[in-house]
Amino acid sequence: MTDIRREVLRKPLFFLAFGFGSGFSPKAPGTVATLVAIPFHLVFVNFPPWLHGTIISLAFILGIWICGKTADYLGVHDHEGIVWDELVGYWVTMFLLPANWLWIILGFIVFRILDILKPWPIKLIDSKIPGGAGIMLDDLAAGIMGAAFLNALLVLNN
Repeated sequence: MTDIRREVLRKPLFFLAFGFGSGFSPKAPGTVATLVAIPFHLVFVNFPPWLHGTIISLAFILGIWICGKTADYLGVHDHEGIVWDELVGYWVTMFLLPANWLWIILGFIVFRILDILKPWPIKLIDSKIPGGAGIMLDDLAAGIMGAAFLNALLVLNN
């Protein structure tokens, strides 16, 4: 077992930052983490919107701290295994959208495209804001852009 893996598994803070271990995926850890976000989303959609939004907000605030601490420990700006931001970004994308598999899959695709391609202003945020805030804010921006796109699609579809 590598030193990083051992430390992440030993420290709950790092384990969260690594998306419950999904950040260890040898291929596409951000995509794997987004898949891990789906079961949580399926629970959150059953809560009243105020509670659902509060959970996402707290997860974002917590993410600034846990991702920043983990990145500092690892000595990098944004280690590819730090994927808590992907979970939160997906939850932002899906907030208040219909809770069916069509929208869950569309949300997954749209969020991953935005997170991977990083169009403006996502790329700017990613490159200019340091620490845990920078790690979290680019995925928040991707989540907001994804939510805006999907909500527009929803309105046009009705």
